[in-house]
Amino acid sequence: MTIEAIRHSEDPRLEDFRDLQGRDQRGIDARPGVFIGEQPLVVEAMLESPERIRRILVSEGKRSWLEKTLAAHGAPEVEALVAPKEILESIVGFQIHRGVLASGDRAGLDDRNMDEIIPHSDRPSTILVCESIRNIDNIGMLFRVAAAFGVDGVILSPDCHDPLYRKSLRVSIGHALRIPFARSTNWAEDLTRLGTAHGFHRIGASIDGRAEVDLPASIDRIALVMGSEFDGLGDVASRNCDSLVRIAMAPGVDSLNVAVAAAVLLDRHSTASRG
Repeated sequence: MTIEAIRHSEDPRLEDFRDLQGRDQRGIDARPGVFIGEQPLVVEAMLESPERIRRILVSEGKRSWLEKTLAAHGAPEVEALVAPKEILESIVGFQIHRGVLASGDRAGLDDRNMDEIIPHSDRPSTILVCESIRNIDNIGMLFRVAAAFGVDGVILSPDCHDPLYRKSLRVSIGHALRIPFARSTNWAEDLTRLGTAHGFHRIGASIDGRAEVDLPASIDRIALVMGSEFDGLGDVASRNCDSLVRIAMAPGVDSLNVAVAAAVLLDRHSTASRG
């Protein structure tokens, strides 16, 4: 486990981290096949699969954290770099308050299909289905909520935001790396197949739904379908749900943040074991 020092900003090992904000704004194609993790909890999640890590970069003030964290994860053979804060910030283009970054390979994370991530039909399961969640904070928080309620996988509509986007991954505190996800390529067909091929009872969150949905005890495979905050579920998603449910709220309030709403409904309907 060797930690190497960076002495100048032109070091080629810094290339993954150069101009982070500018490249983020240009999307996935600005950093093909690579994602960036920022802050300690995210990098610790990355270290659970060290083979995906390209390199870790921390400020000098985080060297002791890096040493302890690598040791706690079995001293994996990853490229670990330490740089003065001024070099670090000149490379990324903004202030890095937590002083911890890592780059990883996307392969095996965002190229899976729905059938690959869904547990076999002979076991209880809960999945979260996200339609048109385009907000970077919401997509990250939905993964954090999913982790809290034992969700086995997340299905994304074609237009959902990238869960591995740096800020979204930070909001998820790394759970977008732990919970398998798949992006649908045929939304209507995949929603239908969740029921017909995989045996899920599909519950859609909708203001047109019932305040209470009593499901038979025999139903142990639940797919919670959440739409965007402003548009709600589309017609295709609504038609493919077995039940539509709403959250009863005080007069004058008709909606919640999508991640908050997902937490309320997963608390009611998740089939996962919880303490």
